[in-house]
Amino acid sequence: MKPFIDPDELWNYINNTQSSPGRVREVISRSLDKKRLTLGETAVLINATEPDLIEEIKQGARELKKRVYGNRIVLFAPLYVGNRCTNNCTYCGFRVSNRMAVRQTLTDPQLVREVEALEDNGQKRLILVYGEHPVYDAAYIAHTVNTVYAVKKGNGEIRRVNINAAPLDIDGFRIVKDAGIGTYQIFQETYHKDTYKRYHPSGRKADYDYRLTALDRAQEAGIDDVGIGALFGLYDWRFEVLGLVRHTNHFEACYRVGPHTISFPRIQDAAAASADLRHMVSDDEFIRLVAILRLAVPYTGMILTARENARVRREVMKFGVSQIDGGTKLELGSYSETINEEQDLNKEQFKINDPRSLNEIIDELLEDGYLPSFCTACYRKGRTGEHFMEFSVPGFIKRFCSPNAILTLAEYLVDYAPPATAEKGWAVIEDNIKEMDGQKMIGEVRERIKLIKEGKRDLYF
Repeated sequence: MKPFIDPDELWNYINNTQSSPGRVREVISRSLDKKRLTLGETAVLINATEPDLIEEIKQGARELKKRVYGNRIVLFAPLYVGNRCTNNCTYCGFRVSNRMAVRQTLTDPQLVREVEALEDNGQKRLILVYGEHPVYDAAYIAHTVNTVYAVKKGNGEIRRVNINAAPLDIDGFRIVKDAGIGTYQIFQETYHKDTYKRYHPSGRKADYDYRLTALDRAQEAGIDDVGIGALFGLYDWRFEVLGLVRHTNHFEACYRVGPHTISFPRIQDAAAASADLRHMVSDDEFIRLVAILRLAVPYTGMILTARENARVRREVMKFGVSQIDGGTKLELGSYSETINEEQDLNKEQFKINDPRSLNEIIDELLEDGYLPSFCTACYRKGRTGEHFMEFSVPGFIKRFCSPNAILTLAEYLVDYAPPATAEKGWAVIEDNIKEMDGQKMIGEVRERIKLIKEGKRDLYF
């Protein structure tokens, strides 16, 4: 598998693309028609620097999100399984040269306790995170996935386990696929090869090309649900945005399906980190690049994490975000144990800036008119990869997503929400039911809510 990122090509688009007001509006209109943008069209948006045009881009992204995703926000939690690592990434607290790092791998009983604690809070979707070390091989990842799926506490269960781990070979990806994972997520960090080499001087991650083609091997192994991302702040954000779009183009050309998700974390403080700060991304630039990505890839989920503080998250969510984490803790074992609220960066990968509980975040989402969702129906009904595109691109997926989001929120309100949150939640559910098309569907949703109140669980379309 050959690398597909040509830095000269990407810089040529950035340096030689014109962005007149008319052209910018033409590109926004194409995106609102739910067409994925080309590199050249994305560069038109990147090079639009007039405040009025930037505002039009943001409003276009807001409208596109409404058309494709409605007001739904999918919730998940990260669960760190082990932080042993062979890499020396200069921006990461887990780097092998950080001798102060407290290394730990959860035992099976510890992992079960963590999952039970997450279920007690109402979580249904997890992403398991592993350091890049030989002990966390495909068989080990599959074992932990099976362990997580087996944990049931009260009405709690984890219905989707995603993975953030080292690249595997094709046989390794087949092993984790057989464990029933959801999305396999690998971030390139930076698409600029020379910069990549500077930030990844040693370890398994030092091989830029092997990492870049990792999710091709996942596709060859039958994993058609993959997630890509860049760590913004390592290199020029404009180049990274085009790198993500180019990666998306590659998947669609080779496998007839784009990535399931795109992530865009910004670099944060970490123990023993030594990052070059010249490419740090401001809040305004961050909002802008998220809006551009939303317009460039209309049907790809976009993940905003607790790296960002609550204020930034609340603002950025308006412009295309479809998934966020809630109640996030990065220290191993911290979901089930009472640990000092002050973060110890020698026990964590990086600093998080939104430490609020899951319910606090849900309460704010409801206040802002969003529909919090824990839905996993598409994954379990086989609506993934190319099959998902068959449903989503024409817009048919809206027949399933809003009703399923309502049902998962109803479960949360019955099982976990305090009275004040429940009151807001039922009002939001009623508002969303009233906006649904078709009396038959409305009737079916109301009947299933009734069943949930009577004790039934895991009802979906």
